[in-house]
Amino acid sequence: MGDNSAIEWTDATWNPVTGCTKVSRGCDNCYAERFSERFRGVAGHPFETGFDLTLRPERLAQPLNWKRPRMIFVNSMSDLFHKDIPRSFVDQVFDTMERAHWHVFQVLTKRSSLMSKYLQARYGRGRGPQHIWCGVSVEDAQAKSRIAHLRSAPAGMRFLSLEPLLGTLGDLNLTGIDWVIVGGESGPGARPMDAHWVRHIRDQCLGQGVAFFFKQWGGIRPKAGGRALDDREWSQFPCQPEQLAAAE
Repeated sequence: MGDNSAIEWTDATWNPVTGCTKVSRGCDNCYAERFSERFRGVAGHPFETGFDLTLRPERLAQPLNWKRPRMIFVNSMSDLFHKDIPRSFVDQVFDTMERAHWHVFQVLTKRSSLMSKYLQARYGRGRGPQHIWCGVSVEDAQAKSRIAHLRSAPAGMRFLSLEPLLGTLGDLNLTGIDWVIVGGESGPGARPMDAHWVRHIRDQCLGQGVAFFFKQWGGIRPKAGGRALDDREWSQFPCQPEQLAAAE
C-alpha cells in the first residue's frame, strides 16, 4: 500500500494484485507496465516477475490496519477484473473494502462487462456500498460501450476515467454517472490530447450536473503540461474529501 499518492484524485494506493495484459490502445503506453518491467529479474524485488499477473494475498488486509480515513485507489498496478483473477480472490478484496467502511475505495477497470456482471451478482438490483466507487477507463469513442456497462452496474458511486484521452468522445449520456476524470497521456511516446476534446467533456459535465476533475495535460512527465484548463483548475469530487476527515 502506498500512502501520499502522487495521483491527484486519490490519497493512497492498494495493490492486492499486480500485473496485467493489454486490452485496447489506451494500454499501449501503460505506466504500470513500464515501471514494473524495470525490475524484472531483480531477486527479492516486489516486481521480480515484472508485469506478470500476480496475486498478493498477504496484502488483502492492509486497509483494515490503516485507521485514518482516506481515498484509496484499488489496483493502480493491475485490473481487479482481469479474467485470470479467480472470483474467490475478487470476493476477498470486496470483503475487505466492505469491512473497511471508513475509507473510500476507487476501483477502476477496462473490463467493464466483467465488473458489471460481478457487481450484479454481489449486490443485486440495488446500489452497492456508497464508499466503494467503481469506474471504467474510456480512451476514445470505440471504448464508449464501457460507459453503458458501468451504468448497468449496481455500484455505490460510478465514475469515468477518460485517461489517456486519445480522441474525441462526441456526445455523452452521463445519466447515472457521478464523476468524470480527464487526463492526457504521459511518459515516453505520449500521444497528444486536443483541448477541444476536453472542453466538450467539461461542458457536458456542467450541463448534466456531473462532477468534473481535470487531472493533467500530460507530456513526457505527468505534470509537464500542468492542470489548468481555461485558466483554472477543475478538481470537483462527487463526495468532497473533507467528508473523510469528518469521519475520523
